[in-house]
Amino acid sequence: MGMLLGKPYIKEALLYDKLPKKRVRCNTCNRRCVIAPGKLGFCKTRKNINGKLYTLEYGLISSISVNPIEKKPLFHFWPGSDCLTIGSWSCTFTCPWCQNFSISKVEPNEENSVILTPEQLVDMTMKKGCQGTSMSFSEPTTFLEFSLDVFKLAKKKGLYNTFITNGYFTQEALKLLLKAGCNAFNIDIKGDEEAVKKYCQANVEFVWQNAIKAKKKGAWVELTTLIIPGVNDDEECLREIARRICEE
Repeated sequence: MGMLLGKPYIKEALLYDKLPKKRVRCNTCNRRCVIAPGKLGFCKTRKNINGKLYTLEYGLISSISVNPIEKKPLFHFWPGSDCLTIGSWSCTFTCPWCQNFSISKVEPNEENSVILTPEQLVDMTMKKGCQGTSMSFSEPTTFLEFSLDVFKLAKKKGLYNTFITNGYFTQEALKLLLKAGCNAFNIDIKGDEEAVKKYCQANVEFVWQNAIKAKKKGAWVELTTLIIPGVNDDEECLREIARRICEE
C-alpha cells in the first residue's frame, strides 16, 4: 500500500464519506459505491486504502490528441476550433458496444500510460494552438479530480473546457465541474430506462437530471444517442428521447 501511495497518479478522492469499519462511500458517480478497505469501486479506478478513498488515475493518460471540437461531438460550441483531448482508463458503465473498449474496459495501468500534471497539459494545449481542453475517450467522471485541476488552470489561460460523458456523475460532482470552469458537456443518452438498466446497469434518470441541471446552471449541453440495432433503434425509444429533449 505504501508503494502505491507514492505514485504521482494516486491522489485522495474529493467526494466520499467515511463509514464505520474503515469503509467509504464514493460520491463521484451515482452508483455511490460502498467500498471496504483494500477494495475497488465498480469503476475499478477508486480504491479504499486504510479508510480513505483514492483515485488511481490522476494524470494517468491513456490517450491524447488534438481534435476538432465537432469530433467530440459538439457541433454548436466554438465551431471550427481545436481542443486537446485526453482519456484515462475504465468507465462507470458496462455498455458492450463501446467504441473505445480498449481503454474503457481496462483498469488503470502505468505501463500503457503517459503521466502528466495539469500544468503540463494546459501548457501543451496552448503550445499546440488549441482553443480548449476536452475530457473524453474514456469516461471522464473516473478522473474527476484531474479534470477539475486542468479546468481551473485552463480557465485562467482563457481556454474553454469540455466534458464528454455518460452523464452518470453526482450532483456534487457537477457542482465542482461548473465551479472549476467546465463550459460544455456532451452527454450520451444511451437509450430508454429499460435499455440503460439492462446494458449499462444504470438508471437513466440520473443522466437526464444532470443534463437539465447543467443547462439551467448556464453550461452548454448537447446530447448524443449512438444508435445500436436491437438496443435503442426502435421508433418508440427514439421518439421518447426526442420528446424529452424538446420538453425538458
